Amino acid sequence: MQHPDERHDHGRDHGHDPGHDPGHDHDRDRGHGPGHDHDHGHAHAHDHGHGDHHHHHAPPADAHGAFAVGTVLNAGFVVAEVVFGLTAHSVALLADAAHNLGDVLGLLLAWGAVWFGRRLPTPTRTYGFGRSTILASLTNAVVLLVGVGGIVVEAIRRIAEGGGAEPVGGATVMWVAAAGILINGGTALLFMRGRKDDLNVRGAFLHMAADAAVSAGVVVSGFIIMLTGWAWLDPLVSLGIAALILVSSWGLLRDSLDLSLDKVPANVDIAAVQAFLSDLPGVSEVHDLHVWPLSTTETALTAHLVRPEGTLDDAFTHGVCEALRTRFRIGHATLQIEQGDAAYACVLAPAHVI
Repeated sequence: MQHPDERHDHGRDHGHDPGHDPGHDHDRDRGHGPGHDHDHGHAHAHDHGHGDHHHHHAPPADAHGAFAVGTVLNAGFVVAEVVFGLTAHSVALLADAAHNLGDVLGLLLAWGAVWFGRRLPTPTRTYGFGRSTILASLTNAVVLLVGVGGIVVEAIRRIAEGGGAEPVGGATVMWVAAAGILINGGTALLFMRGRKDDLNVRGAFLHMAADAAVSAGVVVSGFIIMLTGWAWLDPLVSLGIAALILVSSWGLLRDSLDLSLDKVPANVDIAAVQAFLSDLPGVSEVHDLHVWPLSTTETALTAHLVRPEGTLDDAFTHGVCEALRTRFRIGHATLQIEQGDAAYACVLAPAHVI
């Protein structure tokens, strides 16, 4: 439950001038800091209800240690794969190194989201720095896609040369990739305990577990090369790894673009939110409903609720925001309460409200 000292109820007793031009009915308070005056031209109060939106998505404290250990292990493994990949003339190892570099960036992104989520807003950055995590994920996706292009070009060149002019060290490929199974699998175990409670940690867990399987594929190719001398198998495996990176990176790129363009987060059912607000006691209409991401883990909502018989009610606002937080994981909600006076109709209300 939300404690009284954790509530942020801003701007609740803003007075309204009945003669104010209703054309200046501002809706969302986006970008306004605490204490900003809003004259909406409605003969009623304007209620803001904010849940505990700074920390409720943060992973448990021990996740910081997991991110630190996982990042160091995977960064060291990337260096080892590059060195041994060049030594053994293995495109597959270099491809897997690129993939594991994506793991390091992903871990840093997730870890950075935790750090950014704990930074307080400033007078000029009233929502804090959370959106920088969206920018980081978008950059991460672009870098990975560029890396895929380089891997494919090199693999095709090796195939055109009949597997490569230089022999591939199959034993080296096998043992280095086997180390990757241990490192990726061990890193996945670090996030196992927190994966059920935090989507960010769960994503790190699934990513590491999948990469352990990729390393297993490289081990198999290295073993076959060691037995048969089929050097052409190495660039084929690298193409398979490149395809895997492409699929995962494309999804990351798509999701990052969606978040940067303020699309409703995938984990929020906007129809269910609309239905929930419409069924609230005394609410006859819901309009100007907006849901958008503040970061990769934080979600915000604004909505106008028409309550003809309603009055200024802190308990109502607090209860709605608490329900939005617990049921829909929306931690920053701003609600404008209107009485539906036709003389001061909200200009943001659609002609037909469902």
